[in-house]
Amino acid sequence: MTQQHISHPEGLPACAAGHRARHIHDLRGLSAGGGHLVECRCRATSKHAEPEAALAEWRRINRPARSARKVLPSIAAPADNVLQLPMRFTPAREAGSIKGVNRGSG
Repeated sequence: MTQQHISHPEGLPACAAGHRARHIHDLRGLSAGGGHLVECRCRATSKHAEPEAALAEWRRINRPARSARKVLPSIAAPADNVLQLPMRFTPAREAGSIKGVNRGSG
């Protein structure tokens, strides 16, 4: 037999569909298609030379889906006791021509 089942005392995480995972070591050489893989009923990792690499790939592909970002509350309308004045654009005047200000000779 060229495959060996490896048990883990802490257990392997189940796949996203909830199937139990198992760690398999194919004893053939890497060039002949051997290596470590983790599989379940619906998916499997690729074969790796190191068992840690197979376990890391299993955890990566079966990571729980990320939750959606929280929606920030919208900015509330101003209170009833606040008066907003419209902003008016006035063209820039020449320096020193403002009424009541004499900017010239001192």
